[in-house]
Amino acid sequence: MYFYIKALHIIFIVTWFAGLFYMVRLFVYYTEAQDAEEPRKSILQDQFRIMMKRLWLGITWPSAILTLIFGPWMLILYGSVPLWLWIKLAFVLGLYIYHFLLHDIYKGLMKGNIRYTSTQLRIWNEVATLLLVAIVFLVVLKSLLSMVWAIIGLIIFAVVLLIAIKVYKSIREKKSR
Repeated sequence: MYFYIKALHIIFIVTWFAGLFYMVRLFVYYTEAQDAEEPRKSILQDQFRIMMKRLWLGITWPSAILTLIFGPWMLILYGSVPLWLWIKLAFVLGLYIYHFLLHDIYKGLMKGNIRYTSTQLRIWNEVATLLLVAIVFLVVLKSLLSMVWAIIGLIIFAVVLLIAIKVYKSIREKKSR
């Protein structure tokens, strides 16, 4: 029974992350459509609202809920909570906080309220990447020393991602001139 629950947990983690990654990309596209001329702006933003609603309510939220059901169920069947798992659960808590923050952005965009630039949203998108990397390393490595190296690697990875975002932004700005 444990492995069936584990498989379902992994499936819904994958679909949840897919939804999180694509959702923020839609936020970016919606925000960038703000600079378009009418009627293109309205057409694009209306289409992105439809896509965001279907993705958020049809895939991302159900996957987050099912992950939350199968995770604790798997934990009960596993029978104990080692140290690495407590640390992983802290990152998972961070992921749910991230999810709720995205929900707030989603609600604002559905009303036409744009609070973040496309660059800020691109950085938001990388938060999920960092959490994914941290969680996978913890689950696979399961040792405290390896976790320390993984955290150092995660910090380096975060810095590289931020640099890549800045470089990408400068390239896009040069092309638009």
